[in-house]
Amino acid sequence: MRYVKAQDVLPEEFIKIIQEYVDGGYLYVPRKNENHKAWGEKSGIKSSLKVRNTEIYKKYLDGTTINALTEEYYLSEKSIRRIISEEKRLCS
Repeated sequence: MRYVKAQDVLPEEFIKIIQEYVDGGYLYVPRKNENHKAWGEKSGIKSSLKVRNTEIYKKYLDGTTINALTEEYYLSEKSIRRIISEEKRLCS
């Protein structure tokens, strides 16, 4: 996220009102609810993790051991088991 100067986007009256509350400080303005994006949507990481997790589950069903999956994907056993459990729930 990059910062935008208030004087570049807000009317002078708004700036004076905001300065009454936050004079010279940083102010975060949240997105509107209808414009909110879930974690990973903008970067695409969410969809790539979904592909990876589906791949892990398919390999597990094809007989790949959890230990082999931990080594192949550099994940802990707990993470692999969680992914398998989540994918199993989604497929049911």
